[in-house]
Amino acid sequence: MLTAALLTGCGGQESKKEKPEADKSSDTELTSFQMEHGIGPVTEPIELGDKLDPELIKKGERMFELKCSACHKFDSRYVGPPMAGITDVRTPAYIMNMILNPVEMIEKHPIPQGLLGEYYTRMTNQNLSREEARAIVEYLAAEAKKE
Repeated sequence: MLTAALLTGCGGQESKKEKPEADKSSDTELTSFQMEHGIGPVTEPIELGDKLDPELIKKGERMFELKCSACHKFDSRYVGPPMAGITDVRTPAYIMNMILNPVEMIEKHPIPQGLLGEYYTRMTNQNLSREEARAIVEYLAAEAKKE
């Protein structure tokens, strides 16, 4: 299902240095938290709550248009997977970690790895702050409620 995907394509190809065999096995040993919430700076679950923040939604919409819309649309495949309903299948922490730490997520997490095989484009780091990533999550959640 494409909506189970998140933010894999978004820019140019990045070279990946080959690791020695001894180091590769450690990359696949993710904790249950990392499997559900991703790998990155967000190390605790994030709750959206019943009421979304209108100011964060506005900021998130602007950030999405500036940083994400070149590769992601809501209802159609583009350079990257569609975003419609993504907050229904991925946690806010996972989405934020994918936004904030795309290189490591693609290298170590099985979901982005699978999407790379489908979309053939690595998401680039957009150098967003944690607050900006949270605003994008609020926007994605607001859009999901409209569906």
